[in-house]
Amino acid sequence: MRHFYSVIHPTAIIHPKAKLDSTVRVGPYAVIDEGVELGAHCVVGPHVYLTGLTTIGAHNSFHASCVIGDEPVDLKYKGEPTRLRIGDHNCFREHVTVNCSNTPEGETVVGSHNFLTPQCHVGHNVVVGDHVILGGGAMVAGHAVVQNGAFISGNCLVHQFCRVGTLALMQGGSGISQDLPPFTMARRVNEICGLNVVGLRRAGFTAEQRMELKRIYHMLFRSGKNLRAAIEEAQKKFTSPKAKILLDFVAEAKRGVCRDTGCMAGGNEDE
Repeated sequence: MRHFYSVIHPTAIIHPKAKLDSTVRVGPYAVIDEGVELGAHCVVGPHVYLTGLTTIGAHNSFHASCVIGDEPVDLKYKGEPTRLRIGDHNCFREHVTVNCSNTPEGETVVGSHNFLTPQCHVGHNVVVGDHVILGGGAMVAGHAVVQNGAFISGNCLVHQFCRVGTLALMQGGSGISQDLPPFTMARRVNEICGLNVVGLRRAGFTAEQRMELKRIYHMLFRSGKNLRAAIEEAQKKFTSPKAKILLDFVAEAKRGVCRDTGCMAGGNEDE
């Protein structure tokens, strides 16, 4: 974020009990409440609202009109002080909203090196890993889990309690109410259409690793076998660390997993 202001703009409202590192920059008309802690070199843009029991690490930037740490959108919530924990090197673009947890013993978590683009939403008790991208207008509902390296495109919907696996990708406008397995690509509603090959290449997966995952994908989602039986067969045949990530995720699913409909989107298949 460009720094058009010095350390603390005179119009900013900061509670005297808020804890700000001496290197934090705060822009015009920002509001920072009592329970907020801000780490080194954070930049708080104009009209940003930071509230709740919110702990924020270093090198985070909050662009105009973000609302971070506000009350959960939950009818059961009774106004208790609840928590949000944010790591380091995250970028929250314009109008992003991130809610605190819905109970004092829980917490909402955003890891490190994430990019949350304009008007996306992270609900209460969500856990976002590291190196995640949330596209504009993406909505992640309460208690969902978004694992490392996932890419949730614009206007996507993630139902409460769902899991989005490592390096999974959701195409724009898609939605899930079941778990999205690691390394796969979602389209439409609860459908997958192959591996996120581009993401795997960018993450440094070798051709051999990608081919192994492709074989597992076909065994689980295109063989026509019962999924539970296919998992058991694949667990005996594939034992590499990458294979274990995919197989363990699918085996542990409690909401079911998104299914392959047999309709491939161009560019999913590996060479």
